[in-house]
Amino acid sequence: MKKLLIANRGEIAVRIARTAREMGIETLLVTSEPDAASLAAGAADNFIVIGPAPAAASYLNQDAIIAAAVDNRCDAIHPGYGFLSENAIFARKVIEAGLTWVGPDAGAIEMMGNKSMARESARKAGVPVLRGSDGPLDPEADALEAARGIGYPLMVKASAGGGGRGIRFVHNEDELLETIEMARGEAASVFGDPTVYLERFVQHARHVEVQVLGDGTNFIHLGDRDCSMQRRSQKVIEEAPAPDLPDAVRRTIRESSVELARECGYSGAGTVEFLYDPAGQEAAFIEMNTRIQVEHPVTEEITGVDLIREQLLIASTGSMSIRQDDVRFSGHAIECRINAEDPDHNFFPSPGLIQSIEWPSGEGIRVDTGVEAGSLVSPYYDSLLAKLIVHTPDRNSAIAAMLAALDATHIDGVKTTIPVHKTLLARPEFTAVKHHSKFIETVDNLMEAP
Repeated sequence: MKKLLIANRGEIAVRIARTAREMGIETLLVTSEPDAASLAAGAADNFIVIGPAPAAASYLNQDAIIAAAVDNRCDAIHPGYGFLSENAIFARKVIEAGLTWVGPDAGAIEMMGNKSMARESARKAGVPVLRGSDGPLDPEADALEAARGIGYPLMVKASAGGGGRGIRFVHNEDELLETIEMARGEAASVFGDPTVYLERFVQHARHVEVQVLGDGTNFIHLGDRDCSMQRRSQKVIEEAPAPDLPDAVRRTIRESSVELARECGYSGAGTVEFLYDPAGQEAAFIEMNTRIQVEHPVTEEITGVDLIREQLLIASTGSMSIRQDDVRFSGHAIECRINAEDPDHNFFPSPGLIQSIEWPSGEGIRVDTGVEAGSLVSPYYDSLLAKLIVHTPDRNSAIAAMLAALDATHIDGVKTTIPVHKTLLARPEFTAVKHHSKFIETVDNLMEAP
């Protein structure tokens, strides 16, 4: 691999460009018109504007991206996360154009993108799964009988859903049939696939996940993460390793995640996500993400493994550089996603010109960002400005270090979620690991001190 096209924007595009440069790989970034002056455009060796601001006309324009790669003699395309990163059709188009796709093959993307198929694959691999319907719910089947076998409350989930979308909650039998019909209609409209399945609901569940790597022959894990602090199913704070997890549960999710990667013949970086029930001390499979995750830095910090480098190595050579015995875990890492949103006005997006930025520095502090002073925060894209990461010997010191780092971070010109992070990190529930994936929604007056 000599020349890589980066089909993304913001902090992940900067991250990929910097690692590629360290590996001696030339980079070409595709950008929308307003992103031509972005930090990412400056981080790549070259950039090319492929369309106007709307993502559908630029970052989701498959043919334009592939044409840019071919016309500029690129060898490969890295999709980052979001946009086209889990699009099996695009992955196939990249290969058909004679280019290397930095990611798993299209078959694995399709298998894991369909949640009911992914659930069945997980079951075959020995990954623990929640009680649920046996595959997609047959429109002619007796849904009431299936639900009685699962128990209430339960969830109706779109097979093609993801990212917290395509899920409906059912409290009791009286709501079931109507909810299923609404879910089918919504799934058909949003995902183009009306199939749904049923799954047991876990009250106050934590969200834990396992980072895996595979090269089609060798399959390993790089430990686990906790992403339980979420707002409307979007992660806010992530940490590694997952705290307060029983050894048996940790061992089960790590080992079974590797077996799932093996079952898929997986090639690349992937994340196997679980719901953990603290009351029953059980974890169960949710889904597998077939791309690099936003929160990958916390895993990099506790393992010393550069996941972008491994992605590029696997794609270019067919082999990763490490084996399971090479993986060593050290300390605790926490990441805060800093977004351009106004917490005092229901997290309304806060686009605009960044007038000044001051980032913290020092041992154990890392900032992954796609903006700088003078950057224009666009209303067209995700509001993520940066990921602030700390790495210390233990969790308590990591919490303290993150609070200090947030205090030393100053961004003028747009509203940010920094005050929310300070509030959440100071909550006794977070310190005691008593939070869960719906915790933020249960807190009255979130911005007030506990």
